[in-house]
Amino acid sequence: MANNRNDNGMSREEAGQKGGETTSKTHDKEFYQDIGQKGGEATADSHGKEFYEDIGQKGGENSGGNFANDPKRASEAGKKGGENSHSGGGNNR
Repeated sequence: MANNRNDNGMSREEAGQKGGETTSKTHDKEFYQDIGQKGGEATADSHGKEFYEDIGQKGGENSGGNFANDPKRASEAGKKGGENSHSGGGNNR
C-alpha cells in the first residue's frame, strides 16, 4: 500500500482537516453561505432539469420517507408534527 504522507509527515486527510479548521477560524457564516450559493449555482448551470429529476427519483426510492408502507411510522411522525406545530399540539378545534 502506498504511503499517503507528504513531506511534512501529514496525510492528505490530516492536511485537509487542518486547512478546514484554519479556514473556519478566519471566515464567518456568511462566507460559507456565499460559497454554498455559488456552488449550487455552478451545479445548476452544469446539470439540466433531468439530472435533478433523476437524483430526486433515486432519493425517493431509497428513502424510508414513504409512509404508505409503514403506517405505524406515519402515525408517530404525525404525532411529532402535531407536538411541534404552532398550535401547541393541543386540540384547538
